[in-house]
Amino acid sequence: MENKLKIQIWSDIMCPYCYIGKRRIEGALAEFPNGASVEIEWKSFQLDASFVASEDDNMAEHLAEKYQKDKEWAQEMMDSMTQNAKNSGLDFHFEKAVMANSFNAHRLLHLAKKYHKANELEELLFKAYLTDGKNINDLTTLNELGIQVGLDSKEIDNVLNSDAYANDVKQDIEMARNIGVQGVPFFVFDNKYAVSGAQHQETFVKTLEKVWEEGDFDSKITILNSSTEGSCGIDGCD
Repeated sequence: MENKLKIQIWSDIMCPYCYIGKRRIEGALAEFPNGASVEIEWKSFQLDASFVASEDDNMAEHLAEKYQKDKEWAQEMMDSMTQNAKNSGLDFHFEKAVMANSFNAHRLLHLAKKYHKANELEELLFKAYLTDGKNINDLTTLNELGIQVGLDSKEIDNVLNSDAYANDVKQDIEMARNIGVQGVPFFVFDNKYAVSGAQHQETFVKTLEKVWEEGDFDSKITILNSSTEGSCGIDGCD
């Protein structure tokens, strides 16, 4: 049996449940005896690739308009996600959130992947958007975050001021469509099993144990849960 188990995670920085899912899979890996032999690969996904932000965007108003609901519904959804975040040790501040298109951030993540820094940058991007109220489409902000994980400032600028890694982002999204991803986060365990949504830590631990014990990582992907609970899709977050 191979001694390296790979988890591919499709996510969007603009998806609150993706940050929660990151914490839960990290908790599962800490609990899993073979956690040190697991590799995580982040894959790009965009909940709204066509989104163009304006200065007066408000999270509650945006969600209500996008999903044709009222602001009370949007606020209840944000409150629920904020509580879920607290349960995972995260501190969400939707009132400070700056709406943005995540495409450039995903391109920067692909640069970070080149240097095995994607996990660290993913963390900083989630925190910047969901906790600190930073604009994750602002080139200066992206440069600063990239430098924090050890990327070269000049190389960051070269990427962000070009179309570098644009095809990589699009290929990740196309791969998600081919697999049948309808919401994120979406976790694929060594191309064999998939788990949709920010499931409880115990679910991730059991999946890790199952894949590790079977030791055959070439089978067709089987989705272990059909629920979209704890994920964000084009129709909203469940």
